Amino acid sequence: MTVSAEAVAAATPAARDRYIDLLRVASLGTVVCGHWLMAAVSADGIGNLLALVPGLQVLTWGLQIMPVFFFVGGFSHALSHRSLARRADRPVYADFLRARLQRLLRPTLVFVLVWSAAALALQLAGAGGGRLTGAALRLVTQPLWFIGIYLAMVAFTPPLLRLHERFGWGAFAGLAGAAALVDVLRFALGVPYVEFLNFALVWLAVHQLGFLRADGRLSGLRRPGALAAAGLTGAVLLVAFGPYPLSMVGMPGEKVSNMAPPTLALLCHGLWLVGAVQLLAGPATAWLRRPRVWRGVVAANGVAMTAFLWHLTAMLGVYAAQLALGLALPAPAGAAWWAQVPVRLALAALVTALLVALFRRFEAPPRPGPAVAPGSTPAGGGPSAALGITLCLLGVLGLSMTGLGGLLEGHSATLIAVPVTAPVAIGMALGGWLLVERSAPARRVRLRG
Repeated sequence: MTVSAEAVAAATPAARDRYIDLLRVASLGTVVCGHWLMAAVSADGIGNLLALVPGLQVLTWGLQIMPVFFFVGGFSHALSHRSLARRADRPVYADFLRARLQRLLRPTLVFVLVWSAAALALQLAGAGGGRLTGAALRLVTQPLWFIGIYLAMVAFTPPLLRLHERFGWGAFAGLAGAAALVDVLRFALGVPYVEFLNFALVWLAVHQLGFLRADGRLSGLRRPGALAAAGLTGAVLLVAFGPYPLSMVGMPGEKVSNMAPPTLALLCHGLWLVGAVQLLAGPATAWLRRPRVWRGVVAANGVAMTAFLWHLTAMLGVYAAQLALGLALPAPAGAAWWAQVPVRLALAALVTALLVALFRRFEAPPRPGPAVAPGSTPAGGGPSAALGITLCLLGVLGLSMTGLGGLLEGHSATLIAVPVTAPVAIGMALGGWLLVERSAPARRVRLRG
């Protein structure tokens, strides 16, 4: 039985932090619109508008909003883990993973399976080798990197939350300092491969800020203001005088990217964004008390992940329809291209809404499981859950790198120095999900007689 957004909104506890829900929706919505705008599709393939018009790269200092989503994740993970720990009389690691992953992995794996079947059908029919089709099969899985990183954050929450509870701001400072040290080793000393550590250190530092908000240590105006000023100043200085590019998203062909792997400049960018959104918390919270506004946020939260997963599919569908109708694709960044932007965005939003209506049931919260006896033992327990989430994040990250264009040929990408093909990545993600599911607590058995 599906509960309406209106019913959920009406039942919202007074103590719920509604601003966090707004930030989650707004950050994903910004990413979706940014992707739609940046994709420069032509008959020759799919390029990046920011590479064609470098002056627009400064817009990424506002549109690269993923740090806000990871900040929100830290807040939510802290509350969820503490809630489980208060109610349980046994280790809660496996329960925490399952609770956080249900609404993330189910829609993701459905997306992967549907697109894998479509890609396989195209390749068997001999239609997957075209320049535009091949680019689409690579592009459609690229946003999955975000889900892989988010899975790592879920996995590391319990130990990092313990560090936070002991050291507070010191735990964040340790992660940020380690990220800065990695960049020194990378750029000043030329240490090979050390930069990949910042995939964890930079994003986990931003995630740690969510713990601080959960404890009320980012309230008021003084600390968020100082955080925003320090982050913006640091990012400006690093880009102006360091080896860091202007764009806060990856650019094709660039020698250094602020995103892959993340840099200290991106961490500073995250600090200024977190500080900025915290400064808006007061007026935004008052606005969210309006019933109509809150109902809209609740409804959007219920389908946000589904929309994120399928938004590039919708955009590609709009371009495919344009080609099928015999309409020429204008040169990206030209006058005709810009004139079509509003129509193209509106159509992409419409197709996304249709895809959400089709797949939203996979994002719906699962029905509550059977009651668990106090002291019951998990079927797989924490080790099984840890292995499962590791396989999931490696599989999802691998698929974001390989794309789906080489399912039959076995094209590979290097993931942590290991070649991974798309079929292997899909298998790891599915196998990891099954392991996480098996880590559920054992049901209580009632003996007869």
